Amino acid sequence: MIGELTNKSSRLIVGLMSGTSLDGVDAAIVRVEGKGLQTKAELVGYTAVPYDDKLREKLKELCSVDYSDVAKVCGMNFYMADVLAEAAIRAATEAGLPMDEIDLISSHGQTVWHIPVADEQDWSLVRSTLQIGDISVIAKRAGKPVIGDYRTADMAVGGQGAPLVPYADFILFRDEAKGRIVQNIGGIGNCAGIPAGGQPEQVIAFDTGPGNMLIDQAVHTLSGGEKSYDAGGEWAAQGKADAAIVAEMMSHPYFAMQPPKTTGRELFGKAYAQQWMERMSRQGLGDADIVATFTAFTAHSIAQGYREFVLPACPASEVIVSGGGAHNRTLMAMLAGLLPGLSVTTSDALGISSDAKEAVAFAVFANNFLFGIPNNLPSATGAPVQTIMGKLALPG
Repeated sequence: MIGELTNKSSRLIVGLMSGTSLDGVDAAIVRVEGKGLQTKAELVGYTAVPYDDKLREKLKELCSVDYSDVAKVCGMNFYMADVLAEAAIRAATEAGLPMDEIDLISSHGQTVWHIPVADEQDWSLVRSTLQIGDISVIAKRAGKPVIGDYRTADMAVGGQGAPLVPYADFILFRDEAKGRIVQNIGGIGNCAGIPAGGQPEQVIAFDTGPGNMLIDQAVHTLSGGEKSYDAGGEWAAQGKADAAIVAEMMSHPYFAMQPPKTTGRELFGKAYAQQWMERMSRQGLGDADIVATFTAFTAHSIAQGYREFVLPACPASEVIVSGGGAHNRTLMAMLAGLLPGLSVTTSDALGISSDAKEAVAFAVFANNFLFGIPNNLPSATGAPVQTIMGKLALPG
């Protein structure tokens, strides 16, 4: 089966991405040609399958040590596989493609917990990661081979298992004449500084910190559950960010850590958001001010990461933003204001959907897996060697 796919001139791959924002599944149908750094990817179709409030809150519970348990993790591992399989089938249907024409599916899975650095106080908490949505279940439900569970391979050879997408960013966005910073703003933000005419080992990539995660949590709480995100950044635009609180939040030790580094809900999840919302309420900040303050925090964390870790080694002229944060006009304006001399645009301007980009990236990863080509980026994850990430599940 693998031999048949590699012998084809191109492959139709459904890339599935369900990120830390817990907003839903992005399903991108991608026509992939070539392999390795010569890979070409064309977006054929894209479908977003949002999580309903019940599922979103259930996933938040799984990501919390206070509310999760082994039975919930076990059950949701299969439940999410059904969700992911249905997303792949729906994407094909909406693109007018029968599943017979789809060659394979690539799934990131839904991250439940990520331990990039071992806990020195507990010998059992070694470097590890867990993404649910079992790929065997997806393969049987969708009737297609599935490649997934990528992060574990990078961690097995000594990496932090994240961020992974900078490898695809290098393939999709490198430019011979200009340096670029590719920034994804999902639940967590991550960046890839790509020098002009640079090589993969020159890429500087890391998680910048919270992306939409804290903003979304604040909006959900302050709206009484009626809203799950700040559409267009309109709520934040009505408030004023508290500069002193932003400065205090920026004192979090994560931001001083040298790359490579990665983070998630373990540090910047629901409990962290609630702590700061209570603090801001005590200080008299209104709801719009709280949302604006979290928005400013995300912008400052990104800009500071560039100034300290990216720009000194990777002079760049533009920042290319993707992910849900690309639609937040207030966040984008704040980011542009903090980065004078850099143009701030979205990946849509370069022909790659800002919503679909990460799902496209996982189609690229699956393609390399087929050819037995390493698909991690050691300069991003800290892995000492390149390795082939992914596991294969067959449908029949």
